[in-house]
Amino acid sequence: MKIKEISLEHTLPLVFAGSENEPPVNRSEVWLKDLTFSRPDYYLIEAESGTGKSSLCAYIYGSRLDYNGRILFDGRDIRELTIDDWCRVRTNAIAYLPQEMRLFPELTALENITIKNRLTGYKSHSEITRMLEQLEIADKASTPAARLSVGQQQRVAIIRSLCQPFDFLLIDEPVSHLDERNNATVAALIDSEATARGAGIIATSVGNKIKLPRFSTLAL
Repeated sequence: MKIKEISLEHTLPLVFAGSENEPPVNRSEVWLKDLTFSRPDYYLIEAESGTGKSSLCAYIYGSRLDYNGRILFDGRDIRELTIDDWCRVRTNAIAYLPQEMRLFPELTALENITIKNRLTGYKSHSEITRMLEQLEIADKASTPAARLSVGQQQRVAIIRSLCQPFDFLLIDEPVSHLDERNNATVAALIDSEATARGAGIIATSVGNKIKLPRFSTLAL
């Protein structure tokens, strides 16, 4: 299943129902608007805490349905997708890096990456090694995730998210725990991977913004 466009039609989290004319909803460039994310474009959703950025990612990924309005993949309402459809979407069309990363703490950095790559077979061992080296965590490959710093965990989770084909990369605060140098390194890797696939990127940010070369910015 390939996706060229992800569209929102008058979408609003149920928790905000009744506050359509109040902040932050009435200032949003996303909620209650009709907008389309198209690949291979990049989008940055700038948000304050509590405005629903993680909810937006979960809605697009189909893990939550507590919203009004519609979300569509190439014109098809995602509420109509079957379990098999969602399996294809999450395997081949949308890669997702959630804010909480969801690493297995008892597994090593490399095991956390390869546990996904074994499902997709998308990256070779040498390619994964090169990504670890590029993000300067190759020396942590055999370290359990629980013993990594939060910034190191974030870089492991980023590599894991790239170990599958995708039309859109959905990343929720991907560099929130990274300094300027590591931000730039991560951005270069993500940009390279997305460009090679002709993919779009939807990123969210409360503070630290990923330093990708081009973004359309929207305020949530």
